[in-house]
Amino acid sequence: MKPSFLNASQPFVMGMTLKRTPREAISNIKNCIYAGADAIAVQLCKMEKQYKTKEELSRVFAAAAGRPIYVTDYRWNLNIDRTYEECAEELLMAMEAGGTLADVPGDFFCEDKEYQMTDNKEAIEKQMALIDRLHSMGKEVLMSSHVLRFLPAEKVLEIAKEQVRRGADIVKIVVGANSEEEEMENLRITQMLKKELSVPFIFLAAGTHAKILRMIGPMLGCFACFAVYEHDENAVPTQPTVAAARAVRDHFDYLPDIPSV
Repeated sequence: MKPSFLNASQPFVMGMTLKRTPREAISNIKNCIYAGADAIAVQLCKMEKQYKTKEELSRVFAAAAGRPIYVTDYRWNLNIDRTYEECAEELLMAMEAGGTLADVPGDFFCEDKEYQMTDNKEAIEKQMALIDRLHSMGKEVLMSSHVLRFLPAEKVLEIAKEQVRRGADIVKIVVGANSEEEEMENLRITQMLKKELSVPFIFLAAGTHAKILRMIGPMLGCFACFAVYEHDENAVPTQPTVAAARAVRDHFDYLPDIPSV
């Protein structure tokens, strides 16, 4: 059976890989697996250009040992001078090399700084054509919107439904949380997305009050917890370690009690 992020029986603990060379990436992937990760994410925008070939990525992905692999190639970090078309071709190449899930940002082909969800008709058509091409390869597609500020529930749901309309198999929205009120509302929004969406989703926050959602979001409906092997200079500070995320997922008793007779 080929690796897949769809129809999983439990949320994935996703080992994040943000490394500059294949050797570093392979070491990180193995460490994530030893710590308990059951899926791997590779962020190509962190890898040096000369290593982003089908041959090198095939070596990197092989280290996942059959686990599903989520691939991003945002126009950030070392990709700052790359065009959308170049990033799209790299994403397709990464899927040919063994990736499972491709991340297509909601403002691919036309930048939108407000919601990372362009309303440019030509850009949307290009996104949908890219998604169709990825699907024709037998690959899964996630659409992402990194808003990075708090949004009301209605706007989050609007973005999520538009991502699905464009062809995404999985929804990803990253908002903000900088108070207890925003933190608690984001937990409620997570439950709302579980009820309203027919596809898997990941709903995350950045900010001072982001950690609870990142840690227990999978118990409320998120398809994965993004985690790091260690908090080095490349790690996202708000992401838990793989070991911590695995311990919470496997041992946190959060289900309602069965009433006693």
